[in-house]
Amino acid sequence: MGTRSLSRSVEDYLKAIYALSEHGDTASTSAIAEALDIQPASVTGMVKRLAEDGLVEHAPYKGVRLSEPGTIEALRVMRRHRILETYLCERLGYSWDDVHAEAERLEHAASDQLIEQMSRALGSPSHDPHGAPIPTTAGVIEETDLATLADAQPGARLRIRAVRDEHSADLRSMAEEGLVPGTWVTVGPEPTPDGSILVSLDAGSGPKRAVTQELARQIYVVTDAG
Repeated sequence: MGTRSLSRSVEDYLKAIYALSEHGDTASTSAIAEALDIQPASVTGMVKRLAEDGLVEHAPYKGVRLSEPGTIEALRVMRRHRILETYLCERLGYSWDDVHAEAERLEHAASDQLIEQMSRALGSPSHDPHGAPIPTTAGVIEETDLATLADAQPGARLRIRAVRDEHSADLRSMAEEGLVPGTWVTVGPEPTPDGSILVSLDAGSGPKRAVTQELARQIYVVTDAG
């Protein structure tokens, strides 16, 4: 992948825009501001700068998407982040609810050489501890257009493929309930009175769990054939 030197701020923008537009949509100024927790006025100036540097394509009133060079750089940052998360979990004993914030701090300082040494030491993993695909050194990443548990039909048998990793408390809750990547769940016939989704672990034979709608939207699932 590319080797240009970018500031931490630029890397954060590229990663945020990638996440907001990876399925073909454009990223609006307000969505970028919300993702980065900054003011929309600041986003406008940075987007102009990124466009001048050839990292994004900006259509007025339509939004922003990454250019090819911008996509390469975003995937490079994501690779660093996800390799770091994996190394912290597997080699340094971090729990999966602690690694995201730590990797956010380290991803801007770690060299590509260090990341590749970590990857080799881990056996070149394809996914991070939360089930997210790790981009290859060539900038290739597995498609991740997955449904969430919140979208599941009653009675569906599903496998948890990945979970969002931004919120430590939610990750701890998922781990405590056994809702981790690789786990099979069967969705109950109807929601609970408070709207939670009732699921049984291990294809119906395991314990039942009531999953709130908020948490269900952070759990990505695939069907038997997925």
